[in-house]
Amino acid sequence: MNEHSSASQFTRRSFLRENAMGVGMVALATMLSEENLLGVPRTVKLQPDVYDLTPKQPVFQPTAKAMISLFQHGGPAHMDLFDPKPELTKLDGKTYEGEIGYSFIKRATKVLKGTPFKFKQHGECGTELSELLPELSTIVDDICLIRSMHTGHNGHEVSIRYMNAGIAGVTGRPALGSWITYGLGSESQNLPAYMVLTDPGGHPVDSTHNWSNGWMPSLFQGTVLRPKEPRILNLDAPQHLKGEVQSSNLAFLNKLNRRHSKRHPGEHDLEARIASYELAARMQDAAREALDVSQETEATHKLYGLDNDDTREYGTRCLIARRLVERGVRFVQLFHSGQPWDNHNDLKNSLPSACRKTDKPSAGLVKDLKQRGMLDEVLVHWGGEIGRLPVVEGDPNTGGRDHNGQGFSTWLAGGGVKAGITYGESDEVGHRAAENIIKPNDYQATVLKLFGIDHKDLVYLHNGQEQQLVVNSEARIVDDIIK
Repeated sequence: MNEHSSASQFTRRSFLRENAMGVGMVALATMLSEENLLGVPRTVKLQPDVYDLTPKQPVFQPTAKAMISLFQHGGPAHMDLFDPKPELTKLDGKTYEGEIGYSFIKRATKVLKGTPFKFKQHGECGTELSELLPELSTIVDDICLIRSMHTGHNGHEVSIRYMNAGIAGVTGRPALGSWITYGLGSESQNLPAYMVLTDPGGHPVDSTHNWSNGWMPSLFQGTVLRPKEPRILNLDAPQHLKGEVQSSNLAFLNKLNRRHSKRHPGEHDLEARIASYELAARMQDAAREALDVSQETEATHKLYGLDNDDTREYGTRCLIARRLVERGVRFVQLFHSGQPWDNHNDLKNSLPSACRKTDKPSAGLVKDLKQRGMLDEVLVHWGGEIGRLPVVEGDPNTGGRDHNGQGFSTWLAGGGVKAGITYGESDEVGHRAAENIIKPNDYQATVLKLFGIDHKDLVYLHNGQEQQLVVNSEARIVDDIIK
């Protein structure tokens, strides 16, 4: 109460408002805290949260500082690419005796279909790969091939959300990239922390849910780059607003935003929007330079397949991804249009087509990171949400394979992951993960560990409830694949 206040203004309500958090209450709170008697959720602080992308200190020493996820929508056929099954080939044309869940019952059969493609051992590790992956075979000693992924769901969307956001089928949750940037911020303050590179053909299955920030502030949403030039529209100010005029306008806008923010404390969407405006101003030079692949050598262009019509588009995006993490972006994810690996028909032609587009750029990315000394700190992920069934769908000669979330393959490289190993096994025909099974929450807990984050402590308070990426209390960190 100041000297200008009248006695009539001094009410019980004003007294409680002015003094409820006074010296006495602070002292009491301190004593309760020292005795661990404060009944406050672990994410609630005595002062408001501040959401920004400044670098945060991980809980323990990280091996990964950035991640590039090459997400393969549709479900790559593991028994035709990564997981050789001699028994399946031996039983080709015979009836499968086990139980199968189908997505397309009208075209379903129980006729086992061996792979039409040849497998061969590669590298010092001797890992067997399909002839459809000649470029991956050249880096097999640098990757960890997982043959025991399992979502337990055959549908695309339900498994995509499980892989990307932690719970099967549930929309409106933050994606993995949002969680990592929320937990660690970004090494770059001139580029978005989480960036998404989409396909010129359109969005992937499940569209923007793939990179949603859910109930987190929009600051943690994936920033989508356009699939063609210019990849960021309106990056340059109009000619009459450039230079000192733009600087003055931005400074004035910032002043207004900060004043407005002080009047509305705790409005996280407002804080995130202000941060986004400030980032947009800083991006003008940084983004232009980061996206300019013409600065790369001819040898680098060839490494990613930019000299070939089949690989140029995907290779360009893989190269941009490397340039982004090189400049401090925390998480970059590449998506396809639709789901090119959803090979229900014409497997003999549709599967090789998807491989031709992605094999060289994916391998080129790992090679490039390694030769630049970046692979130890950049985690590369290649994989989809499901695999395919060991039985043929439709005609045995012209058909394909139906969905299979019971067992499939993926690979990781760099970021502290063991290289030149295979982990886990599927059953003799490739239907179900059978040994060292990895579920999406296990995968997510392991990725967070590589970033120095304890998945049990990565918590976001939403509507008074603690939310986590890894919701399964039995989820495990797959230490066997970590160096």
